[in-house]
Amino acid sequence: MNEIKEMFSFEHVKLDVLWQSTVETLTMTGIATLFSFVFGIILGIILFQSSKSKTKASKPVYGVTSFVVNLFRAIPFIILIILLIPFTKALMGTMMGVWGAMPALIIGSSPFYARLVEIALKEVDKGVIEAAESMGANQWEIIRKVLLPEALPALISGITVTAIMLVGSTAIAGVIGAGGLGSLAYMVGFTRSQPDVTLVATIVILIIVFVIQILGDTIARAVDKR
Repeated sequence: MNEIKEMFSFEHVKLDVLWQSTVETLTMTGIATLFSFVFGIILGIILFQSSKSKTKASKPVYGVTSFVVNLFRAIPFIILIILLIPFTKALMGTMMGVWGAMPALIIGSSPFYARLVEIALKEVDKGVIEAAESMGANQWEIIRKVLLPEALPALISGITVTAIMLVGSTAIAGVIGAGGLGSLAYMVGFTRSQPDVTLVATIVILIIVFVIQILGDTIARAVDKR
């Protein structure tokens, strides 16, 4: 009973620390989402194009790309962070803090979004593609002017899901020193027996997730109506 009372006492919650942790979580999520969007679009287009192409080179390209995407999607995020420690140290100069978590966040989420991109592109009406081909459009023009615009609502929904997944990943990264709300909830709330801190950090994470979902849905609906 005392623990429940302590959880809702909020006596250990420091607003400046909470704000700093929130900014760290938003920074990790925002930057990783941006890079995941770019890399995911590239990988998704490669998967889509190589899967439907009938050339001899397309099958090896699809096989290798698909293998890499599936490989990094299958590795649990906490293990991926550990595996990437040498790479992260070499690239970022540290494995701690916001920037120390960035390579794992991007590498872990880009393949996930790439599959969503591939699915979105496959759902584009084939008649629209055939019409563009009959008008003499080359593959790059079809991708840029037909596939991506037609699939845009699904691409936005996909990056929304990816961003929400990244919020959870930042919380996991926080447990091993990446900072953010996950670190606040574990390092301060759990290890120091301050459940009110853990509760507040959890509430802020939920608010971030809800805001991302609402924004993503709103943008996707607006684009879909155009």
